[in-house]
Parts: sequence; C-alpha cells; structure tokens
Amino acid sequence: MESPRSTAQVNSWDAALRHDLPQLGGMSNTLARVQALAVRGELRISAHGYDELAADGLLAKEVIAGLGGAIVIEDYPSYPKGPCVLVLQTDSSGAPIHVVWGIPASKDTPGVLITAYRPDPEQWDETFRRRRQT
Repeated sequence: MESPRSTAQVNSWDAALRHDLPQLGGMSNTLARVQALAVRGELRISAHGYDELAADGLLAKEVIAGLGGAIVIEDYPSYPKGPCVLVLQTDSSGAPIHVVWGIPASKDTPGVLITAYRPDPEQWDETFRRRRQT
C-alpha cells in the first residue's frame, strides 16, 4: 500500500472517518473515509470486485496503492447498501481505471472495493471523468 503523503493528510482522513469533517476541500466524504480506512488496513474486496479485477488484468495491490490519488467522478452518499463513490485512478503503468469504493450501510468499517474496471473510451470522454452522451 502507498504510504500517506503527510501526517496532516492522515489526520484529515482520520477526522473524516470519525465524521468530524463533512467534506475535505470538496473531496467526497465517502472517499475520505475509505482512504482513512486504507491507512488503517481496514479494506476488503467484494467477490464481484475480485471477478472484475481478474477480468481486466488488474492487481488488487495496485488498485489499493492508487487510492490516495483517486479523483471523484460520481458520489452516492445515500446509496441503500451504503455510501459509495466512483473514482478515477491509474494502474501501475499510468492507464486509467475506474473503481467503486464503498462502506457498508450503518457501519464505519471496512472500506470495500466493490468493482474496478478499465473504462471504455467510447463511453467516456478523453479525461475518463464524464460519460459520453448517447
């Protein structure tokens, strides 16, 4: 797992985990909470997540390592199964990947890698941050 960049960043993630911060500079509260859980080693991968990682040749280690640089694409704080967030990350070669991270409803832990995949350039714009209009 990638080391945190600074003590301040770890402290801000930890505060978000404790729900002290509703937002961190526009960052998704869900993403901040998952990042804090990652620092603590409290992550799991769903069965579907493992299937999708394998299907796209992604390694769990590289997806987890890229969590610190994740960029929010879509945030679902009120999703019935628990808050989740679709983020843009990169694999170890710098290629874009999309990852859905979540936290089970009514729980504080663990952070869950729900799915991860290589985005289809025909469905996403050149930044892989916006869906193309059909």
